[in-house]
Amino acid sequence: MFIYQTTDRKEARRLRIAQFNARPATVRSAGATVTGRVRSIVESESGAAWVVTIVPDAPKSAAPAMRRAPRMCLATEDYL
Repeated sequence: MFIYQTTDRKEARRLRIAQFNARPATVRSAGATVTGRVRSIVESESGAAWVVTIVPDAPKSAAPAMRRAPRMCLATEDYL
């Protein structure tokens, strides 16, 4: 789990909406980027910050290269 603290109201709202809609959210902090599901958003006691808990998604593996389909020639003597 990744714990993130923000003081930006717009960002807290964006993360709360992502939590409500069960969509992944991306957070950038100190050069690191974390994408995952928002588990909780708690307003701090001072009321000026929000503590967000994000469960990171597993990194996607590269898709294997698609194989080309074999070419078949249907124009043989039987079909003409």
